[in-house]
Amino acid sequence: MATLDTPTPAAAPVALTPEPRARRGRATSVAGRTAGYVAMAVAAAAILLPFFWMVISSLKNNNQVFTIPIQWVPDPVVWQNYLDIWSRSNMTSWLKNTLILSVTVTVLQVLTGSFAAYGFSKMRFRGRDVLFLLYIGTIAVPWQSYMIPQFIMLSDAGLSNTLWAIIALQAFGAFGVFLMKQYFETIPEELSEAARIDGLSEYGIWRRIMMPLSVPAIASLTLLTFVNTWNDYLGPLIYLRSPDLWTVQLGLKSFIGQYNAEHALIMTGSVLSVLPIAIIFLLGQRYFVEGVASTGLKG
Repeated sequence: MATLDTPTPAAAPVALTPEPRARRGRATSVAGRTAGYVAMAVAAAAILLPFFWMVISSLKNNNQVFTIPIQWVPDPVVWQNYLDIWSRSNMTSWLKNTLILSVTVTVLQVLTGSFAAYGFSKMRFRGRDVLFLLYIGTIAVPWQSYMIPQFIMLSDAGLSNTLWAIIALQAFGAFGVFLMKQYFETIPEELSEAARIDGLSEYGIWRRIMMPLSVPAIASLTLLTFVNTWNDYLGPLIYLRSPDLWTVQLGLKSFIGQYNAEHALIMTGSVLSVLPIAIIFLLGQRYFVEGVASTGLKG
């Protein structure tokens, strides 16, 4: 007796489990991060390439600096350039003057900027917001528009051709007040109120509470102010006429004019002028990034 074959039921479609999807998502995420890291590495290499060329040029003989193709490895390595630059220029005086100005201006800007920022952020008085806007608005006014009246005022005060002229010009800065105020506003108001209840003065609150809690913002302001003062050229050019008072920027300019064919020595002087800034950036980059990011949390 013949039997009828019963049809075999079709297999049910297998549902796609979340695991392959998650695996593909992780692979895409890794590929995206890798591409981002590669792009950042290429950009960093492009930015650092001129600095690297300057460093290797400072270790070459004078006739090897502008060879084509570029000689990326100095042969021989001329360490003597870093000795000759001190004997053939007044580099010690230039660096000393620049360091004095940079440190003094930085300390004063941190003190005055943080103190003013505390008043604008934690104290209530009539016209506070309007006064703050007017003060911050001075950032948009270019210095070149009022440098002549400013020069006349400082000359009448007897500060021209002294380091005090640069210190008086840069001891107060609207940007520092803005930066510190933005960070102070992220600190809970309850801390200030509790300190007032305990009898702490406003100065004590600023010194014992606000400043210790604002290390990232202080580090950012310190780094920015120090770099700006160290690299300043126009201010010292206008006010510092005596060679004994020149900063490293003015000194290198005069050195280039005097030894315009000594390219290796010029590169050596440039490396010495940039080196302190590079060291400060390496030491304070973590606080700098944290401070800039934190000041943008609250406007």
